[in-house]
Amino acid sequence: MTTPALPRTPVRPAVGARDSWVRQLGPNWYAAVMGTAIVANAGVALPRDVPGLHTACRLVWALSALMLAVLLVARTAHWVRHGDQARAHLLDPTVAPFYGCLSMALLAVGGGTVLVGKDWIGPDAAVAVDAVLFTVGTAVGLLAAVLIPYLMASRHQLKPGSASPVWLLPVVAPMVSAALGPLLIPHLPTGQWQQALFLGCYTMFGLSLLATLSLLPIIFARLLAGPRLPVALLPTLFLVLGPLGQSTTAANNFADVAPAVIPAPYAEGFRMLAVLYGVPVTGFALAWFVLAGAVIVRALRAGMGFAMTWWAFTFPVGTCVTGAEGLARHTGLDAYVWLAVGLYAFLVAAWLVVAFHTLRGLAAGTLLPVGAARR
Repeated sequence: MTTPALPRTPVRPAVGARDSWVRQLGPNWYAAVMGTAIVANAGVALPRDVPGLHTACRLVWALSALMLAVLLVARTAHWVRHGDQARAHLLDPTVAPFYGCLSMALLAVGGGTVLVGKDWIGPDAAVAVDAVLFTVGTAVGLLAAVLIPYLMASRHQLKPGSASPVWLLPVVAPMVSAALGPLLIPHLPTGQWQQALFLGCYTMFGLSLLATLSLLPIIFARLLAGPRLPVALLPTLFLVLGPLGQSTTAANNFADVAPAVIPAPYAEGFRMLAVLYGVPVTGFALAWFVLAGAVIVRALRAGMGFAMTWWAFTFPVGTCVTGAEGLARHTGLDAYVWLAVGLYAFLVAAWLVVAFHTLRGLAAGTLLPVGAARR
């Protein structure tokens, strides 16, 4: 009697030790690029002369560019070799919002190329690099701002009370484009080209701002009424600072370039907007900084350990630094100068701590199995 053959189940090829870290590499790692680039971008515009700061900013910018290049290659390999995992990330409501970090990493490094990198590669090359990174980053950001909320509404299984500050990541990306786009405006032909980019940035400002305003009440309600965020997600409370600081930065950057781009009545309106919008929003950002900081201090005292969410202590705070720098330019108040200096000191300290723990986690294989694979 012949035993009938059982149907064969397709077996996925085993993932080798050298390739397993690529499979586990998620889009959240772009946050490390953002958090590094903002240290350079904010430092170069600091309204106080600090010996050696400009050189340090160039080195940090170069590091962020290298990190971006490595991550782009690794994430491409992730999609090519592990497409099933990449698609699973898109359908995971806890991971999908981090696709907004890709856009912001491209934009932050591109902006830093014009602000800092031009000293090494030359102004023309810096503008060319930024033009490419800004174009790609903006396209990715606009796609993420629509696609991720669509997936959340149609495919993700979201439970009541599951709102998280991470939800802000896709919709903040266009605000980063709005804030950094003005760097390219002086390098475009006068007239229609400059006006198109200027008004395009202002459009993205509105898109991101209105989307953020629709999400903030939900996030604030969970913070007060629960359920409480898991300990590992508590650092993401600092993500709320991102749209606040970045929108203030954008408003001030609009005021800088508006007189050369649009007619006088509207240009003066943008100069007024920089202060009339930036001052109260900065006030709310400072209140949130204190509130989120108090929550984090309590969690640290209770034994909160390191997680990649600690990178939320960097880029959002950096946007508040650039926002304060803009207000210092347009108000002339020393208070904003010292606010920028104080926040930048916090940013640098946070970056050093988070970068140290990230490198240690990589070496130990606790964040990705890189160190373990080498052993």
